[in-house]
Amino acid sequence: MSVLDYLFGRPLASDEEGEQRVGVWAGVPMLGLDALASAAYGPEAALTLLIPLGILGVSHIVPIIALIIALLAVVYVSYRQTIAAYPHGGGSYTVARENLGTAAGLAAAAALMLDYVLVVAVGISAGVGALVSAAPALQPYTLLLCLVILATITGINLRGVRESGLAFSVPTYLFAITMLAILAIGLVKTVAAGGSPTAIEPPAPQESTAAAAGLWILVRAFASGCTAMTGVEAVSNGVAAFREPTVVYARRTLTVIIVLLGVMLAGIALLCRAYGIGATEPGSPGYQSVLSQLVAAVVGRGMFYYITIGSVLAVLSLSANTGFADFPRLCRVIAQDGYLPNAFAHRGRRLVYTWGILVLAALAGALLVVFDGITDHLIPLFAVGAFLAFTLSQAGMVVHWRQVGGPHADRSAAVNAVGACCTAVTLVVVLASKFVEGAWIMVLLIPTLLAFFVGIRAHYRGVAKEVATDLPLDVGGLQPPLALVPIRGWSSITRKALRFALKVSPEVYALHVADDENAMLALEENWAKNVREPAKAAGLIAPQLIVVYSPYRLLYAPLKQAVSDLQAAHPGRDLAVVVPELVATRWYHYLLHNQTATAIKFYLLLSGFRRVFVVTVPWYLSDGSPAPPSTESPIR
Repeated sequence: MSVLDYLFGRPLASDEEGEQRVGVWAGVPMLGLDALASAAYGPEAALTLLIPLGILGVSHIVPIIALIIALLAVVYVSYRQTIAAYPHGGGSYTVARENLGTAAGLAAAAALMLDYVLVVAVGISAGVGALVSAAPALQPYTLLLCLVILATITGINLRGVRESGLAFSVPTYLFAITMLAILAIGLVKTVAAGGSPTAIEPPAPQESTAAAAGLWILVRAFASGCTAMTGVEAVSNGVAAFREPTVVYARRTLTVIIVLLGVMLAGIALLCRAYGIGATEPGSPGYQSVLSQLVAAVVGRGMFYYITIGSVLAVLSLSANTGFADFPRLCRVIAQDGYLPNAFAHRGRRLVYTWGILVLAALAGALLVVFDGITDHLIPLFAVGAFLAFTLSQAGMVVHWRQVGGPHADRSAAVNAVGACCTAVTLVVVLASKFVEGAWIMVLLIPTLLAFFVGIRAHYRGVAKEVATDLPLDVGGLQPPLALVPIRGWSSITRKALRFALKVSPEVYALHVADDENAMLALEENWAKNVREPAKAAGLIAPQLIVVYSPYRLLYAPLKQAVSDLQAAHPGRDLAVVVPELVATRWYHYLLHNQTATAIKFYLLLSGFRRVFVVTVPWYLSDGSPAPPSTESPIR
């Protein structure tokens, strides 16, 4: 078994794609982790903005979360319709492009791409934040832990779609079960105590303040709390990942995700108000996440606490998988339309879009490094892309229903119109409240990505126009090319390369760039015996040896000069540069040999010679097995 097979599994054939599709059981952890995990950091993001109000701020969390749940319900109904209308994947890009035009589609794509990068970074940083809450001694290693988790999730996703869904099933459902149990216990205690339960482990104290809650601070808290809605669109983007009937399984998966998320958001908000749990200053030495305080208040810091916080850590960290599930698929669709490099549309050895996974990991890693792995530093960038995508998708669906018609078209269009209006208003609120704190970065990045898309599309169109032709094959003036063989000295590799060169050209030149006078003289002295005499005996023109002495060990300048001189001496003739290349049979052999042949090929290809062609003649190193009998015949 190779190293790649051990790490990522055996390669999968294209006809095995059906086996990689999932149902509800694997679909929830694969596409719903981000939405479910946002229950951990959405309410906390809102409470963090309410810290200046002290205990008074905690009392406002219930109406804020209630408003978010109402908005969530509207978006849920809208996306159920999107899944039915686009059973092959109704992502915001596809819906907006087909119904609102290319510009709107690309804007949705840019917003979603940035949102998925933030999904990964925020999910992992929030997970490590939960770990640091339970084990404060790990706080100095926050960034390192974030990067280790990112590398682990990347590796799991490179193993394939089905494997990632199954791998994340246990922590996902453990999180759901433990959180629902904590909320149920806490609500029972709250009712039994008449709304004022006693905390087993007192939460962080909240200051008493006489300051009234202004509208602006409540608006900002709502905008931050809206991060709890990120990831809701993931199922509509990934409908193609479900087995048949895809629409049924996708809708069921979305329903499970939304119900679990709504219940957890409502329960957390109610218990935070009941127990007086507020946010603590992120990144401070005494930092405690809201969930850590809530679990400790309800059941104390015993075994159940650590099981619950462990599941929170796992789900928050693994919530990045939603980005890994959808970002590559989104990139693939955009690449198929010519707005991203073609590599994003190609599936790797495990039927996953490898380039999308690797690029996402690199961008998320860069964000974690820049913002030190602190969730609160990333929150101002969050939700802008998600709500822009929500709005464009729902507006596109309104146009869709008007175009397709049908008995329920008006009702469906009305639902999507309400969704578009709600998310548009929320987008304006989020932008206004977070602009100075960092949302301006997103405002700049989205147009930058749009320009990037347009530039790539223009390049592909230019290439297609340049290479397109209706002219037939030109068979006039055909003559063999000149051949130039760069050689290091006389060896079996040189012998094989010269033999091949004589097969394709009657005029062969061998270029030796020497920095050792003794080796140069030895090559010149033996040239007649090794090359000239055998060639003449076969009735061929003997290859000419060109020796350039380079005391400063320069290679590429003499090579370029030799190519230029041959082209000047033979205008109109093509030149084939025959490069002898040693090919290793073990990966570690490459560490023991200079990759000069590879460098020569790239140098010539990038030097701008229009009539120069590079041909590689490989010499395979022995791997210890007996060499096959030679089939070479004398040159004729």
